Amino acid sequence: MPTRVDPHVKVLDERVARRAKRRGIDVLVYAPHFTRLPEVRERAARFSDDDLLVVPAREVFTGSFRDRKHVLALDLEAPVPDFLTLDATLRELERQDAVVLVPHPEFATVSLDVVDLNRHPGLFDAVEVYNPKHFERHNRRAREVARETGLPAFGSSYAHLVPTVGEVWTEFDAAIEAPRDLSDLLRSGAPRRVFHRSGGGHELRCRAEFAHLFWENSWEKVDRLVLSGMEPTHPRHPAYEGRFDASAVY
Repeated sequence: MPTRVDPHVKVLDERVARRAKRRGIDVLVYAPHFTRLPEVRERAARFSDDDLLVVPAREVFTGSFRDRKHVLALDLEAPVPDFLTLDATLRELERQDAVVLVPHPEFATVSLDVVDLNRHPGLFDAVEVYNPKHFERHNRRAREVARETGLPAFGSSYAHLVPTVGEVWTEFDAAIEAPRDLSDLLRSGAPRRVFHRSGGGHELRCRAEFAHLFWENSWEKVDRLVLSGMEPTHPRHPAYEGRFDASAVY
């Protein structure tokens, strides 16, 4: 029986879990911004049950806030902070043998591009080809990136807002009973299909997600998250014990 995976959501609570189940989603990948891995793992475990598996992950911000690129990582052994150089982040993910996915490629100013992917052959496991924050031209370019690099595809709701959960999913013809099952499928390039809803409701939810970008990129958020130096995933936070200081951009 096919397994429906929404491979990237930012929100997770009782409403999210209920909505995912109503929409036939079997697996959610929970990768919130600026949240350390132990907390992500704990919250994912809290909302996993017999009907819904929640897989912990991290969408890591690399580079400075003005020149950042996002990388989605699953199956991490240890926490990885934000705001390291891109090369340092990728070296750490490779050292941990993490599953490395490319969210929203070449979108706005926050994304990996073909040059980045070609500079690190063999490191990335899949490219996102449908994202509700995209307009059609962005999804079209994302599909081109997948073809140009030869990487497998995935699609996600990228839900920052609860109503978007389950708008997009990636379907595998395999059982996924534990996070490692999903990691193995992604690493192996297993066959999958990307689906998304359609109609006026879907378009409205997509536009609402796009509008949410204004908060995501506001200077107020930059000031609070970056310049304070004490956010949980800041590379100079005491939790990292100085291990990433040499690669930090702040």
